Amino acid sequence: MPIVAPSLLAADFLNLKNECTMLNESEADWYHLDVMDGRLVPNISFGPMIIEFIRKATTKVCDVHLMIEEPEKYAEQFKNAGADILSVHIEACRHLHRNIEQIKSLGMRAGVAVNPHTPVSGLRDILHDIDLVCLMSVNPGFGGQKFIPYTLDKIKQLRKMIDERGLKVHIEIDGGVTVENAASIIAAGADVLVAGNTVFKSADPKKTIAQLKQL
Repeated sequence: MPIVAPSLLAADFLNLKNECTMLNESEADWYHLDVMDGRLVPNISFGPMIIEFIRKATTKVCDVHLMIEEPEKYAEQFKNAGADILSVHIEACRHLHRNIEQIKSLGMRAGVAVNPHTPVSGLRDILHDIDLVCLMSVNPGFGGQKFIPYTLDKIKQLRKMIDERGLKVHIEIDGGVTVENAASIIAAGADVLVAGNTVFKSADPKKTIAQLKQL
């Protein structure tokens, strides 16, 4: 079964405690937390303070996705806030290996996020050092976008690279994941589904999460 990681970017922030309670009671595996700085991506979301409150409301994995420039300046803050997994964008890191070493030295699992236009071949020399690749299947910055179809080809390429090396690296898909397309995403080789609007705009979020888990 896939790991389901609802993105709290789509949650109702006026009722965040209730949203966390719902996720805790659901079959969701991880909380996916999107941090945006308005520089790397054209939007601003939230930072360590909100994650610290969320951390107090759950024992599930907090999967923090940094869509920010100079992530090395803030990695320790996100660790202190409660991040279990910290992903940085390959497009934001001049010295990616150093970023990964920093994240792991702080006791977190390390991920690398990749924008739609960035080829997965650029991950070849870092795969053995990381725990997760977050493939963006929309242009990052806003929820509710449609899944970019050629992401399926990128998933297959990345799965082949991982399997050929005998590595245990999660492939996480972030953007436009729905109950309708999730099966094809899993079939291509992904094992973590980030779902924002699909979960939080659903008439029955717990049921939707259960449907994603059953794929």
